[in-house]
Amino acid sequence: MSARIVMIEDDFALATMVAEYLAPAGFDVEHHGLGERGLRAIETGSPDAVILDVTLPDVDGLEICRRVRARSDVPVLMLTARGEETDRIVGLELGADDYLPKPFNPRELLARLRAILRRGERVAARRDGTRRFGRLEIDRDRRQVRIGGSLRSLTTHQFELLWALADHPGRVLSRERLLDLVHANALEAYDRSIDVHVSRIRAAIEDDPRHPRRVITVRGAGYVFASEQD
Repeated sequence: MSARIVMIEDDFALATMVAEYLAPAGFDVEHHGLGERGLRAIETGSPDAVILDVTLPDVDGLEICRRVRARSDVPVLMLTARGEETDRIVGLELGADDYLPKPFNPRELLARLRAILRRGERVAARRDGTRRFGRLEIDRDRRQVRIGGSLRSLTTHQFELLWALADHPGRVLSRERLLDLVHANALEAYDRSIDVHVSRIRAAIEDDPRHPRRVITVRGAGYVFASEQD
């Protein structure tokens, strides 16, 4: 993952440590020690995420968070040395995506950054009617499925089944639940035609349909869509 981060933090030693730790993971950290300067960098630079300290010398970090969220949906991870639960609650209510108290393990910071970036990608995909999972792209508006840019053919019913699965990644969906989601009738569940449709979906999107890695059978339960692959 490669991402540009704006970090607003008045502890320069901490900011340097974070930048050095995140760099090998593909993160380019732009540091600002004052809230107003950091806010301008966010407004003009369109970063992928913001690391924001609550306590700043010029403007309260909670106020910065409020201003950012009023203008942008960029993911915000807040840092604080304060122990009061109120700060965490207020930050989240103002629109922060996550909250990490100081001192913290840089590995946890990296994990949380990756998590909020993934959530941001899913939100963006929902907004434009598209789901993207690696090389797989499912465009509901155009009702198209592509693998690495190459168009794959699915029937309307098969597309709806794939969309239902991709819209609930990581969740096991029974045949009955899938049929509810695509507004199919009970007869299709009875005659197991859904299994035939799933096999054809696999033929369209899997590298090896006999050993699927996207649409996985959970024996006795249904199917699950794997959003991440090894």
